[in-house]
Amino acid sequence: MAEEKISREHVIEATETALRRFGLAKISVVDVAKALKVSHGALYRHFDGKADMVDAAIERWLDRLAGPLAVIAAEHGPAPERMRRWFDVLIASQAAKVQNDPELFDAFRELARRGGQAIDVEVERRAAHLAKMLDDGMAQGAFESADAGTTARAILDATAPFWRPEHAAEWRRPQAQARFDAVFRLVLRGLSAR
Repeated sequence: MAEEKISREHVIEATETALRRFGLAKISVVDVAKALKVSHGALYRHFDGKADMVDAAIERWLDRLAGPLAVIAAEHGPAPERMRRWFDVLIASQAAKVQNDPELFDAFRELARRGGQAIDVEVERRAAHLAKMLDDGMAQGAFESADAGTTARAILDATAPFWRPEHAAEWRRPQAQARFDAVFRLVLRGLSAR
């Protein structure tokens, strides 16, 4: 590919492929450049370096996960049931990523560990989804009136062991589903209109 014809999207795609092939620890800017048949300097027109390229690849990976969640958050219907489906999809999707896309999940876990804009954006997006469902639940009379944004953050904090990547090893434990069910029932009790 001619250096002047590579786009940011080409670089992100090649980075994702290289992450799957080499893993986060071994991927290099040179690997991505070789895959695109350009000099590594051509990549710096789009990114500041390896970390920036990896962040962009993980951000795109998270965008794909967010699509089904956004659909659930925007649906009409009882908010408690939508919220449960939203969490079920989130948890199942991330568990599938651990199993079926381990190299990208490892990069996601590392990005979450060190913090990064892609992670902050993703947490904000998840909080916005929950806030939408909370607002709907309050309008439906299912949830007690509260600040939806603050409550959404609290729910994310309470459920963190079931979706934060640093807890991935716990997701395969036999009691993981029962633990989530108990936490979710507690959340719903706390939200329920009296």
